[in-house]
Amino acid sequence: MDSRIIDFVERAEGVLARLEPLLPAEPVVIDWQQSLAARWLREGRGGFLQPLKVSLDLELTDLIGVDTQRDQLSRNTAQFVRGLPANHALLWGARGTGKSSLIRALLATHASSGLRLIEIERDYLADLPRIVEQLSGLKQRFILFCDDLSFEAGEGDYRILKSVLDGSLERAPDNVLLYATSNRRHLVPEKESDNLNSKMVDGELHPSEAVEDKIALSDRFGLWISFYPFTQDHFLNVVRHWVTVQARAAGLTWHWDEALEKAAIRWATGRGNRNGRCAYQFARYWVGLQLLERADV
Repeated sequence: MDSRIIDFVERAEGVLARLEPLLPAEPVVIDWQQSLAARWLREGRGGFLQPLKVSLDLELTDLIGVDTQRDQLSRNTAQFVRGLPANHALLWGARGTGKSSLIRALLATHASSGLRLIEIERDYLADLPRIVEQLSGLKQRFILFCDDLSFEAGEGDYRILKSVLDGSLERAPDNVLLYATSNRRHLVPEKESDNLNSKMVDGELHPSEAVEDKIALSDRFGLWISFYPFTQDHFLNVVRHWVTVQARAAGLTWHWDEALEKAAIRWATGRGNRNGRCAYQFARYWVGLQLLERADV
């Protein structure tokens, strides 16, 4: 073969090798019989659903001390899975108190009944109509899950979400529902200045337009579920549960005592919070430490 042709082919292959990482990934056709969850990925002006491998080891019984919240969302999800009327849900409150874990546990509970979970980032919420279009007509039931949903002062994106909820999900097929978590009840910062234009009319308080505009966003969610910071007793109950789970899985014999309780309290104090995430992390630390010490004996 002519050396010039060989040189051309080698150069062309080099160019293709550099360009290939820049080309859009080929969308995967999801088999919803096998895939339990997916994540929406933005690419250029479009996007696609990428299947996720999820673990179903988190159960509703693992969520300690949030019985009311668990029961509320469980009922709403059971209605949805059975094809009955159900509401979009906003889970708001203190960080690390089980908001996201509750949604993952519900997937484990209802996956066998056709429930599926789709994660979508806040910045991609404008793509909701495209996602809904792809899910329409499927026999599975889909929860669109947006974790840590909030908007900063001056951002106008929350108005996009309002229009998206009204324009796509309120009249979406009945196999699609939106669950979101947030540290803020109204998803956007609330300032004292927002109330400066509030006024009294015939003895009735009328909020300013700024307040009304911000509250209107969370009003799109028919179900509000509140999560609160843990008391010390609540925190220790959660620690006790996760130590039991972790120790059982590792075959570790243990007992609750004052030293373990004080260690858990010191752990929480050092991190500046008492919540379920902190309790789970302490349990992993303590059980791992016990296993390490016994292995070195």
